[in-house]
Amino acid sequence: MKVLVLGSGAKDHAIVYAFSKSRVIDGLYIAPCNPGTKQIAVNLEGVDPANKHQVYQACIENGIDFVFIGTEAPLFTGVVDFLTNKGIFTFGAPGYALKLEGNRQFSRQFTMRYGIPTPAYKIFNDINELKLFLQTSTWKSYVVKKNTISPSRLMIDSKDHKTIINFAKELMKDGPVILEEHKDGIPVTVSLILDNSNFFMLPICSDYHKSEENDIGMPTGGLGSICPLPLSKTQKTDLLEKIIKPTLIGLENEGLAYRGILTFSIIFTKDSPILIDYHVRLNDPATQTMVPIIENDIGSIMEAVRNNRLDELELVTNNYSTVSVVIASRGYPDTPETGKEVTPIPSVYLNNVLSQNPYIFCGAVKEIDGKIVTTGGRNFTIVGVGNSVIEANAQAYSIINSIKFDGCWYRKDIGNKFFEN
Repeated sequence: MKVLVLGSGAKDHAIVYAFSKSRVIDGLYIAPCNPGTKQIAVNLEGVDPANKHQVYQACIENGIDFVFIGTEAPLFTGVVDFLTNKGIFTFGAPGYALKLEGNRQFSRQFTMRYGIPTPAYKIFNDINELKLFLQTSTWKSYVVKKNTISPSRLMIDSKDHKTIINFAKELMKDGPVILEEHKDGIPVTVSLILDNSNFFMLPICSDYHKSEENDIGMPTGGLGSICPLPLSKTQKTDLLEKIIKPTLIGLENEGLAYRGILTFSIIFTKDSPILIDYHVRLNDPATQTMVPIIENDIGSIMEAVRNNRLDELELVTNNYSTVSVVIASRGYPDTPETGKEVTPIPSVYLNNVLSQNPYIFCGAVKEIDGKIVTTGGRNFTIVGVGNSVIEANAQAYSIINSIKFDGCWYRKDIGNKFFEN
């Protein structure tokens, strides 16, 4: 099969890297591409992945018969349904399933119907109603975010009522907001590959979402991750029985089953797992972090999806741990600076040629006249691999200063809490 991956971010680069190792595909394309993908796939630079007509035309011109969507924009512009109706097999959530992520009120009602633990919440359309609620609330801390799909950084986690009110007031200009009770614990990212009847669980990650060391600062889309997350047998059972299985039963009962990705953002409190959000796509940087330890051929996994035979597969991983560190632009997550030229990166690093080196996955960067320049907030993901989290951490940070541009920064503590006393 000829595969087209839609996207240009670091997770899309990681997906293309995984496909490049497949023995069952006979063509690999990415639209639009990034500076790290040109050595491993045909780059369709002029194709907008969110434009269904451009994507379809690219499929026809290149004989593409399988489209993989792991990122959100093509999902929410109807690319899946359009291509499917045109007879091109497309891996990604169709329109009827998007409300799992795109409407948090629906997803909360869904979890209530199936007894899935989530934080206490309230939906508000009026700022005065929110103020009144805060006056009587017994919650110790609050999370505020849009009811609809939005970047992870467009949220706030605070105890201060004034901060909450001011932030909510801005969000309400675009529609309702959801106010949730904050939950303390370990953040967990679990991604499933779904066919219409079965699921294939990918390695479990723990992401770092705050902008400063020690998990303080502003929310971001993610500045690092570790994989696999060491969970006890009891924790794994709770995860499966309390969250994953009830969700899949609900999808089947309500006609929401699909072929694509379903990601669970979870907090493991001291008592049990709590579902924070569903995502109908892969998360960044969890994707970059899990790819180097998966031994299964992703092409074979996609063939199983096409034939509804995921139940015949088992996840195969190597025995390594991975730690990813995101290099970001000055001003991220608020207003990242762009257009900064990146110091030339050695090709053995950029093209992931040497197995003993960390992986580099390109994010918000673009090649212009032979030079790499920044285009957004999260620019590169460095993924270290080792026999333990501490070894993977050391490897990731060993080359991080090889990537330089004006204003670049990164967290220096990714993975530390998993090996510090």
